[in-house]
Amino acid sequence: MDKKTLRKHYSDLRAKLSSQEMDSMSLAIANRLIELPIWKAQYYHLFLPIEQKNEINTEYILSIIQGKDKEVLVPKVVGAELKHYLLLDSTSLVVNKWGIPEPVDGIEIDPKKMDVVFVPLLAFDQQGHRIGYGKGMYDGFLAQCRDDVLKIGLSFFDAEEKFAEVFSSDIPLNYCITPDRIYKF
Repeated sequence: MDKKTLRKHYSDLRAKLSSQEMDSMSLAIANRLIELPIWKAQYYHLFLPIEQKNEINTEYILSIIQGKDKEVLVPKVVGAELKHYLLLDSTSLVVNKWGIPEPVDGIEIDPKKMDVVFVPLLAFDQQGHRIGYGKGMYDGFLAQCRDDVLKIGLSFFDAEEKFAEVFSSDIPLNYCITPDRIYKF
């Protein structure tokens, strides 16, 4: 399947999930993350979910990161790219025109400081390639990070065998976490 077909297929699968199923699977993903050797890092980038697209509830992951006294960074869409802000108790969030909760303002952090990035996706394959919404924002952002940044996808569904379309600008994941499995690439 091409990327457009895969986007539609996985969007449709997500749309069929009940809120109870999504919540249960989101918690399972967060619990599985605890098994990864990533918790000595300091800066963790975490996307906040688009509720109307039935994205993974990242509040559980946020609780783990904050419980370990680490720094959490959240994205803000500015033009066609992402800026990254430290999430503090005083951070005000608003939902943008795409339904993404994002900080109004705050302390901006350079992508080179990030140690771990939790990456949203619609689908991924067994080689660690991901398919997002097609705007290229995360690939652009990941290209700005250090080479050793850990890129962790989060998915309700298992991997496709191999994508037919992979572009040179597509940045592969190091891990992808599903409710039932950890994929390492």
